[in-house]
Amino acid sequence: MVRASLMLLKDAGRGFCNSLSQMLVCPLSKQPLRYSEETNSLISDAIGVSFPIKDGIPCLVPMDGKIIEADDMPKTDDAADLSSKNNQ
Repeated sequence: MVRASLMLLKDAGRGFCNSLSQMLVCPLSKQPLRYSEETNSLISDAIGVSFPIKDGIPCLVPMDGKIIEADDMPKTDDAADLSSKNNQ
């Protein structure tokens, strides 16, 4: 625990640190979150929800999450396989 705290303190003051995002999971799906620099938010690819980061603090309250449009979601190999099978 001390080692993790030292790692977080080392990155303090630089905004949101990626080491913290590696420890956080989505409160709804319990899957890992991905940090998006362009929107300054944590994204759950599993359910397509974006959680904002305000003043360097992630707001992981389910009511704060915003549903991401299908066009904004990155395509995974599974989704590409399903769409190609549906087109046949």
